[in-house]
Amino acid sequence: MAKEYNIAVIPGDGTGPEVVAEGVKALDAASKKLGFSLRYTYYDLGGERYLRTKEVLPDSVLSELRDFHAIFLGAIGHPDVKPGILEKGILLRIRFELDLYINLRPVKLYEGVYTPLKNKGPEDIDFAVVRENTEGLYAGAGGVIKKGTPDEIATQESINTRKGVERCIRFAFDLARRRNKQNKVTLCGKTNVLTYAFDLWERAFYEVAKEYPDIKTDYAHVDATCMWMVKNPEWFDVIVTDNLFGDIITDLGAMIQGGLGIACGGNINPKGVSMFEPMGGSAPKYTGKNVITPFAAILAGGMLLEYIGENEGAQLIERAVQKSLINDIKSLDAGKMGMGTKEAGGLIARYILE
Repeated sequence: MAKEYNIAVIPGDGTGPEVVAEGVKALDAASKKLGFSLRYTYYDLGGERYLRTKEVLPDSVLSELRDFHAIFLGAIGHPDVKPGILEKGILLRIRFELDLYINLRPVKLYEGVYTPLKNKGPEDIDFAVVRENTEGLYAGAGGVIKKGTPDEIATQESINTRKGVERCIRFAFDLARRRNKQNKVTLCGKTNVLTYAFDLWERAFYEVAKEYPDIKTDYAHVDATCMWMVKNPEWFDVIVTDNLFGDIITDLGAMIQGGLGIACGGNINPKGVSMFEPMGGSAPKYTGKNVITPFAAILAGGMLLEYIGENEGAQLIERAVQKSLINDIKSLDAGKMGMGTKEAGGLIARYILE
């Protein structure tokens, strides 16, 4: 009997539904080619629902999401909704309550894609960032007193637990072993200033490293990491870091791999449901124009397949994207691909089915 997987789909806001539709095309092509089945359940979550009902993420929906094999997300963000409402109410709540404690960001330059780094090519830019996803400064600890007065005080605390830090580090070492490239993990931190938090990170890092004698270890301050990502990205294999630093360096990673139009990521619970998404925002100014680049969403679909164990399907999607970037796509900028969003998605589906 063919394997069947239940996938929750959250198209989201702006151009999210457009890129998700093309990601689903690729997923359907891969499932048809390989003989497994994907059953989709769509959820109306995002700005339009909030404006209509004042609901962000109902408890009943959150409960249902726990039972899927994976979640496929488009984008969250609406110009008529105050920043923070949707992001905290949907994205952060899903991450925290489903314990999606790993944010995994491949940083990979494909042939045919422009990088702003001089004299660097696909052989130089191929690493992954493992970001702790449920602690740190994003845990929401802190507060404000005397708001709006000259004596106002605002605090934001970085919460780091041994459990949270260690499981993130262990995931990074396991990933380096699976990648089997440089077999190296770099801890990115700020041990010279953030002495309490990164003392914990550093001790846990080197203690876990003893269990992986085949994996080399390295350390770099976050500012140095940014410099080396630009000057010598080939030095990196797997980078592991906390929530805030990971958020920052993965945007830099997206730029050196060709932009947000190609950058995808996963919010992962290795023992539960996980969520996969393109890294670009909802891009409302391009909504409905059939010009947005769908490749990040399509590659996110590939990550989803790998997570549920359909590795061959993930490889089919990546090879189809690579082929299109070499032969067909002029640019990853919106409106400059040389074809529309739907046409690009259709092209990928045809390549998968060849």
